[in-house]
Amino acid sequence: MSRPTAPTRSSGAISVDEFEELKEKIHNKLVDKLDVNRIGSIEGNALRREIRMVVEHLCDSEDTLLNRKERERLIEEVLDQALGLGPLELLLKDSSISDILINGPKHIYVERNGVMTRTEVEFRDGPQLLQIIDRIVSKVGRRVDETNPMVDARLPDGSRVNAIIPPLALDGAAVSIRRFGKNPLKLEDLLNFKAFTPEMIMFLEGAMKSRLNIIISGGTGSGKTTLLNTLSSFIPNSDRIITIEDAAELQLQQEHVVRLETRPANIEGKGEVKATDLVRNALRMRPERIIIGECRGPETLDMLQAMNTGHEGSLTTIHANTPRDAIARIETMVMMAGFELPLKAMRQQVASAVDLIIQVNRLQGGPRRVTHITEILGMEQDTVVMQDIFDYVQDGVDDASRAKGHFEASGVRPMCMERLESAGIRLPANIFRKRVMMRD
Repeated sequence: MSRPTAPTRSSGAISVDEFEELKEKIHNKLVDKLDVNRIGSIEGNALRREIRMVVEHLCDSEDTLLNRKERERLIEEVLDQALGLGPLELLLKDSSISDILINGPKHIYVERNGVMTRTEVEFRDGPQLLQIIDRIVSKVGRRVDETNPMVDARLPDGSRVNAIIPPLALDGAAVSIRRFGKNPLKLEDLLNFKAFTPEMIMFLEGAMKSRLNIIISGGTGSGKTTLLNTLSSFIPNSDRIITIEDAAELQLQQEHVVRLETRPANIEGKGEVKATDLVRNALRMRPERIIIGECRGPETLDMLQAMNTGHEGSLTTIHANTPRDAIARIETMVMMAGFELPLKAMRQQVASAVDLIIQVNRLQGGPRRVTHITEILGMEQDTVVMQDIFDYVQDGVDDASRAKGHFEASGVRPMCMERLESAGIRLPANIFRKRVMMRD
C-alpha cells in the first residue's frame, strides 16, 4: 500500500519525498535549537505552543512551496515527532480504533468494530519506530533494548502497549496497542451492544454487591478488562480496593483505590517485583477487595488463598475459552507456584474460593458476548462441579458474516441466591425461568 501523500496544489505541487525531506530538515533544526533544560520546566499545552512558534519560524526561514494546508500539516507532524508519538498520533486521535498493530515500520493495521484493516500510516524507518517505542516505555519507567527486547507499558489514556524488538522480531519492531480511551464503555453501552441482557446484569450486580468472588474468562480481545471495569462500578464507594497489574489499565471509579504495578528487573537483573509479591503485600494493606488485572502465573495461588481468607468480592481475569478450561488453566498456574499440592486439594482450593465464572468471547465478525455465567457448586469426588445460569447460543451468521444468536436462561436457581438475599438483594422471581431472553 502506498504511503500517505501530502496535500498538493494544482501547480507547483510538492512531492511526497520533498515533503518528508523538508519535515526531517526542520525537525533536525528544531532539535538543535531546543534548550533541553528549559523545556524540562514547561509542561503540556504550554510546551507545545512554545515549540510550535519555533517550528513556524523555521518554516518561514525555509524557501518552501507549501500552501497553507501543507504548511499546517508539516507543523503538526514535526510537533508530533518532537513531542508526541510521531505517525501514531493520527491513529490515537481516532476514537473508533480499538487496536493498533504495528508489524515493522511500514505495515500498520487497525481494528474498528471488529474488522481489521491496513492503514496508510507509516514510520519513516526502523530507527524512528524504535525511538517512539522507547518514548512510550520510558514514561512508565521501563526500558527496551537487546538485553530486554520485550516490554509491557501503557499510554497516558490507559491504553495497553506490548512491544517486541529485534533480534526477536525479525522484520522490525512489532507493537500491539489495546485502546481503552478516556471515556471507558459504561453499562448502558454494553447493553446497547448486546454484550449481555438486563437480566444477566441484574444478577451480576447482585453478585458484586453480595461480595461473590468472580473470575472473568476469555480470549485475547474478547472484552475481559472492559467487563471487569463495568462490574467494578457496582462496588460500594466505601470499600477499600487494591488493584494489581502488569501494566495499569483498569479504570475504577471509586475513591478508595490503591493501584499497584509490577516492575521488571533493571539492567543489572535486580529490582524485579512480581505480581505474587504484590498480592502478598496487598494482604497486609487491609484490603476489602483485591482486583488482579490478569492472573497468568504463580500469583494465582495467592489470589485463591486471599479469596479463601476473608477477602470476598475479589475479581480477576484469565485467558481461557470456556468456564471448564478456566478451571484447568487455574490449576496449571497454581502448579507454576512450585507447590506440589495434590490435585484434589488444588481443586478444593478453587471450588471454595471462586463463586462465579463469567465467560466472554469474541465471535465471528467481531461481536463480543458474555457466553456463560457459570456457578461453581463445590466438589464431587475429584471434579469441580459447575452449573450454567445464563448462556449465549450462536444460531449462525448474518449477511455480513457476523455471528448471531440468542441469550437464554438455563432454568436453574443459583445456590448463591441465599447469599444475595442475606445481603438484602431481591431479584424478580422469574429471572432464572428457562426461556430465550433476547436475540441478536
